[in-house]
Amino acid sequence: MFNFLLLHSKSREDRKKQRELKEARKAGRAPAEVDEDGNEINPHIPPCIAIAPWYSEAGNGLKLQRIMKRTLETNCTKSANDRGVTIFQAETYRKDACDNCGAMTHNARDETRKKLLKKQPKKLKGKNNNQNREGDEEVEEGDNDGDLRVDETKADESKQMDFAKVEKRLRTTRGGSTGTVRNLLIREGTAKYLRNLDVNSAYYDPKTRSMCEDPLPVTDPNEKFYGGDNQYRNSGQALEFKQLDTHAREAFDMGHDIHMQAGPSQAELLYKNYKVTKEKLKSRTKAMISEKYGNAASEEEITPRELLLRQMERRSGI
Repeated sequence: MFNFLLLHSKSREDRKKQRELKEARKAGRAPAEVDEDGNEINPHIPPCIAIAPWYSEAGNGLKLQRIMKRTLETNCTKSANDRGVTIFQAETYRKDACDNCGAMTHNARDETRKKLLKKQPKKLKGKNNNQNREGDEEVEEGDNDGDLRVDETKADESKQMDFAKVEKRLRTTRGGSTGTVRNLLIREGTAKYLRNLDVNSAYYDPKTRSMCEDPLPVTDPNEKFYGGDNQYRNSGQALEFKQLDTHAREAFDMGHDIHMQAGPSQAELLYKNYKVTKEKLKSRTKAMISEKYGNAASEEEITPRELLLRQMERRSGI
């Protein structure tokens, strides 16, 4: 932290000298900088790589970029557990031991252990029969680092997942398969390219399965179900999003700091405020025009007296 403060507390002259020295090193007129080990530091390396951060105890150089070797001894170098080796075999049943074999290293209440022991049933359980008793399994205890992976030989069988059901479920028709379904159309539905068999009708792209134009432009819009893929782009929320994107682009061209992809919430909020302000200005202008020139549409029409009395221009007898 102290070095960081010293670096940023230099005067203008010191910074100028440092910049000139850096340019001279790049040009080859000055010797290169040397790190703690005596190796030269390439002057063309960016400072973010060559200069050590303020919280680091190491000096400048590329020493920080090298992978540090682990000096601590991990449990990976130790020998694996010997499976099936017993260390003690009791003559009578002990509390909290396995109900089937009498070992203290596992519990028969675990589901996987039950499945394993059900395949090999015994006449009498180890809890009630001293003849079918087995010894405790050897379990190696050691300090495990957080960075080490779990060794399968040291993992408990009761915690191992039974993958048979998972694989069986994946093989089913509606199981947890990750395969994508390309065709989502029903068999009763009419394909896009079969709605109009004319050769000069709308183009159908078989690769993307899209038909942008309307295959039946002459048909009544109220009677046809499909009007091309472009009808979804100019209706509903797609049209609102298009207007929002257009407003964001125009505002950005006018100098406002707004971007649809970088700040969508900000762009939407500004667009809502713009519409509210536009409606207020429109209503205010309409009120001013009505107040100045009047509104003939809202006033009641006064019928002329001649039409009320039904008088005619030409009198009879003249």
